[in-house]
Amino acid sequence: MSLHCYADDTQLYLPLKPNNRSNLLNLIHCLEDIKCWMAKNFLHLNESKSEVILLGPSDSIKNIAGSIGSVTPLLKPHVKNLGVIFDSALKFDKQVNAVVKASFFQLRKIAKIKQFLQFDALEKIIHTFISSRLDYCNSLYIGISQSSLSRLQLVQNAPARLLTGTRKRDHITPILASLHWLPVQFRINFKILLYVYKALNGLAPTYIKSLLTHHTTSRSLRSADLGLLNIPRSRHKLRGDRAFAVAAPRLWNSIPLPIRTAPSINSFKSRLKTHLYSQAFLDIL
Repeated sequence: MSLHCYADDTQLYLPLKPNNRSNLLNLIHCLEDIKCWMAKNFLHLNESKSEVILLGPSDSIKNIAGSIGSVTPLLKPHVKNLGVIFDSALKFDKQVNAVVKASFFQLRKIAKIKQFLQFDALEKIIHTFISSRLDYCNSLYIGISQSSLSRLQLVQNAPARLLTGTRKRDHITPILASLHWLPVQFRINFKILLYVYKALNGLAPTYIKSLLTHHTTSRSLRSADLGLLNIPRSRHKLRGDRAFAVAAPRLWNSIPLPIRTAPSINSFKSRLKTHLYSQAFLDIL
């Protein structure tokens, strides 16, 4: 069984195939062993707080959902993992809805006290209550639908207009550029690239570093000294290309060499933001 342990939560995960129940039996036996161990130690497993979710194509999920035995009552279409709502198709529609709803709720409250705050204080409050929600676990949003991405961008645009007093009819791009706020898509890329830099420099967990491999060639080529990463092939374009092991190397190889070879994490952040800023606002620079 593969697992992740948190302060008060344990997650078990494993691959399943429609015609192979061996892994499922392992999961059921594992849960039974946990119940027995807890009973012997005067503890009780609260099954009402235990949840199961199947991730994969809808056809495969339908085939497997009817044959998971005693786990069926625990099956959920959505589960919350460290505050992020996961769905079976990993579209994150529910998560985006939650972020949008919570952000605009906070924005309405902030708007009521705007007149009492100076510009710098108002900007700090916006980052604390709204930008933090946009940035939380935003690396998971890589490859989500354009409609969901647009909704998240509206969340960023609204406080930018509030902060600067910009009308709804005015174009938002120059406003974001003047505030030095990277658009949502570039903030997502920034977070993923930061994880890559940390992993390659021993600042990230080993399970993240294990997903990255350096690009090697059989001959001595110039590319061998460019710090490039190998981009594995994915079987499923819609889901496979969104995996960290695929998306992260692709983004990493696309940034200039001086950024990849930054001597420190602060230098890397500075160079990367400058690069992404120039890409995001190329039309107005």
